[in-house]
Amino acid sequence: MRNDYFGLAAHRTSARTEVIAGATTFMTMAYILAVNPNILAETGMDRGAVFTATALSAGLATLVMALYARLPFALAPGMGLNAFFAYTVCIEMGYPWQLALTAVFIEGLIFLALTFLNVREAIVNCIPANLKRAIAVGIGLFIAVIGLSGAGIVVQGAGTIAALGDLTAREPLLALIGLLLTGALLAFRIKGALLIGIVLTTVIGWPLGITAAPGGWGAPPSLEPIFWQFDWSRVLSVDMLVVLLTFLFVDMFDTAGTLIGVATKSGMLDADGRLPRARRALLADALGTTAGACLGTSTVTVYVESAAGTAEGGRTGLTALTTAFLFLAALLVWPLFLVVPSAATAPALVLVGLFMVSPIKDIDLDDFTEAIPAYLTIIAMPLAGIASGIMLGMLCYILLKVLTGRWREVSPVAYGVGGFFLLKFLV
Repeated sequence: MRNDYFGLAAHRTSARTEVIAGATTFMTMAYILAVNPNILAETGMDRGAVFTATALSAGLATLVMALYARLPFALAPGMGLNAFFAYTVCIEMGYPWQLALTAVFIEGLIFLALTFLNVREAIVNCIPANLKRAIAVGIGLFIAVIGLSGAGIVVQGAGTIAALGDLTAREPLLALIGLLLTGALLAFRIKGALLIGIVLTTVIGWPLGITAAPGGWGAPPSLEPIFWQFDWSRVLSVDMLVVLLTFLFVDMFDTAGTLIGVATKSGMLDADGRLPRARRALLADALGTTAGACLGTSTVTVYVESAAGTAEGGRTGLTALTTAFLFLAALLVWPLFLVVPSAATAPALVLVGLFMVSPIKDIDLDDFTEAIPAYLTIIAMPLAGIASGIMLGMLCYILLKVLTGRWREVSPVAYGVGGFFLLKFLV
């Protein structure tokens, strides 16, 4: 492919720089190939099939970003969204994973329509900025709790909501070792710290009898158990609406925030403060989510780890093309990802949770009509689930604004969303 297709000269970059940047991005987010199968397997989905769906959806969506949007952003099934899929929709609400995949598929179709109609921004804007930040923080805490409890570091308490587990047992001990190792790698600014930490922890788990030897080399696991597995029986229910709205809101905020944040940090915005070809980037996100649901995985979104690649000088679609190629190449060494125990991925979950709580510093704590809903959202999510936290925070925001005579600060769209949430609580 000719260099001028990506505009390397115009962006003052080179093919070598772009390839290195793409490989760096892959190294920082390849942990999802081990984490996503472990999380979605909790719903009863086939772990091997989920790995294949994860690699394919990430590779294909990033390929669209590379060749169509020509931007250096990578996509994959999103952290937080996969946790909501597994632990809230399937485990807490009790729905089969087929129904959750149906919600993701519908979300993708809606995103495609909204992208073509240019109304995605209007929907994102209906949620107040402080609540958006609180949602990100709450999801971060939710993910961290999943990692700690999954490894046995935190267990159900006697007389308390939670308590420390037996930290001398094999799984909790391995997870703590992994947390310290990965934390040290992050402190030293090592590229791909999360992935390296997972690998080291997996190796340490071998003599402890936790990690199994890889086997079954050959073709990647078949997608058959999860491919095109949709359940339309409850598509018109109120619960489906709540699930769908949560997927929509969280993904929209996550994608928009990531695109703007990474682009701003790397100086990619134009003179008007806009991201060139942003609509094409959003289309790549929507296509990735739709295709990912068909393949059998949770919502695909832009990854903040793309900032690692732009920090290495990546500015064009060639960076994303390199990342996409590496995700697809990972299918050739799939057994290495499937031997990773949950105790080895738990540190990554805890630390991704840390990364997601950074917006808390931007929440307005002086205006109580803003601070209280944000606070309730943050503390409710790890305790009651992502959907419950969003509903509680949104309703509290609307009611406080109305009670204080500031009802004009709430958009009509937000009132409509609040009405749906209120219906969910009442039904």
